[in-house]
Amino acid sequence: MTALQPARGTHDLIGEEQRRFQRVVDTARRVAATYGFDEWQTPIFEDTNVFSRTLGDTSDVVTKEMYTFQDRGGDSVTLRPEATAGVCRALVSNGLTQSLPQKVFVAGPMFRYERPQKGRYRQFHQIDIELIGPAEPLADAEVIACGWDILKALKVDTDTVLELNTLGDKQSRDAYRDALVAYFTEHQAALSQDSLNRLDRNPMRILDSKDEADRRIVADAPTIAPYLTDAAKAFYDKLKDHLVRFRVPFVENPRIVRGLDYYGHTAFEFVTTKLGAQGTVMAGGRYDGLVAEMGGPLTPAVGLAAGIERLSMLMDAPPPAPAPVAVIPIGDAAEPVAIEVMQSLRANGIRAEMSYRGNIKRRMERANRTGARAAVILGDDDIANGVAQVKDLASGTQEAVPFAHIPSRLK
Repeated sequence: MTALQPARGTHDLIGEEQRRFQRVVDTARRVAATYGFDEWQTPIFEDTNVFSRTLGDTSDVVTKEMYTFQDRGGDSVTLRPEATAGVCRALVSNGLTQSLPQKVFVAGPMFRYERPQKGRYRQFHQIDIELIGPAEPLADAEVIACGWDILKALKVDTDTVLELNTLGDKQSRDAYRDALVAYFTEHQAALSQDSLNRLDRNPMRILDSKDEADRRIVADAPTIAPYLTDAAKAFYDKLKDHLVRFRVPFVENPRIVRGLDYYGHTAFEFVTTKLGAQGTVMAGGRYDGLVAEMGGPLTPAVGLAAGIERLSMLMDAPPPAPAPVAVIPIGDAAEPVAIEVMQSLRANGIRAEMSYRGNIKRRMERANRTGARAAVILGDDDIANGVAQVKDLASGTQEAVPFAHIPSRLK
């Protein structure tokens, strides 16, 4: 019988890969907490409208990548392709729009049907940071600074560059949209079909096309800078000033866009050259209209998301799993005492294991194979005296230690 394999685009997290993964999550959670972000957990699947209404019916995510199906009750549900929409839905559903600001941290799996490639899976994992309520550029700077501090804590900051852009306010975007339509209309004969479909409805999305012919046309497209209102330019300048104060280095990239109406002002990406074509490891921006799309009031918000798999690939090797202590009873009569000793070690936070069978030779061989740092050996005479032989497996030294002192001795 053929062995079953994981579904295409999924992967198992085992051993070092899981330790890398967990280090990213734990580090991000710890750093986000220092910025005042509280952790939320939202459902892995939502009503399809949560995503189709908010991500836009011209987006690749909605048209090509969402895992959408009808449940047994006939309702259309979708596995979450990203976290932000679910967070905003939760804000409205739980009546939190009157309790702002809300600073939210989320970590967990997301799902998109796309071609698997290096660092990209159909079930992938993200950390997500959302700051909901403030309209000031200081909020944008704080979210970006939090992301930068996560990268520094993971020691991958030297491999990443922050690229920054502004999408301006609505007046700026409307003027820019007209300029893009005029420009791309002149080149529509050379545009891909996807870009032609977006030309009237969402021309800013053309700027993010991956089609090579589109990329050549996009290279000479106008940027938003000439179309910024004074207020939009002041917001962007203030953001850059704040980033300097937060000591977050950045470069400006006028091609970073977000194509939906509720995105505005800040757009940014942390990119790397270490992962081939999949260069973005963290990205985000301001989305002041998304909460309203969920049925809530018009609410300012800014956030970021980062791929856990991609960040873990950038990291140096994580520390190995903690070396255990092997508890070794000599004979069946010693096993009950060995169990008590083993549990006392675990109660003191010490990783302890005991083989299920075998003589002392076999148990010692297994202790060495598992990389145990010490062995606690319990024979009849030692038990009668209330002690165990504690052996350092690196140096080979051994001493008799009273039961009550074994945990502190091994710490």
